[in-house]
Amino acid sequence: MPERLDAAAEGLFSSTMRNLQLEPCPPDHPDALALIAGSEAELSSIYPPEVRFAFSPRELVDAGARFVVAYLDGAPVACGGVAPMAGYGELKRIYVAPQGRRQGLARRVVEALEVEARGRGLPLMRLETGEDSPDAIGLYTRLGYARRGPFGTYEENGSSVFMEKRL
Repeated sequence: MPERLDAAAEGLFSSTMRNLQLEPCPPDHPDALALIAGSEAELSSIYPPEVRFAFSPRELVDAGARFVVAYLDGAPVACGGVAPMAGYGELKRIYVAPQGRRQGLARRVVEALEVEARGRGLPLMRLETGEDSPDAIGLYTRLGYARRGPFGTYEENGSSVFMEKRL
């Protein structure tokens, strides 16, 4: 069982909207694994391996990431996590399955993870996405993320887009 969430995040995770449930879920749970596999298939159709930096489920667990799965009418349709780093949280594996898109699910997942990061005392959220993912870049921009240079162990590669937001 996952640890209890920060009280503010608990409200977001368990809230219901149009039959939507956001639930904390281990990254190696079958529902999370199915969504991560969908994410991986989509990323591999867009980006070559040398510019894909998504954490595996094992890496998410090892990093102590808090992970959430969104269920729409009981079916898992979206996921994402926040990995705690030194002084910031990093968004990981934000993904919405095709049948769940254009319903605000990614926004809800990211907002819940931001609340979780704040509750853990992380003042900043960062992420890496790809230049060929305009929908993701648009979402993060609308949520207040701004482009920045590489961070952590990332290097400039001509494909990655690095963004951050003060929480």
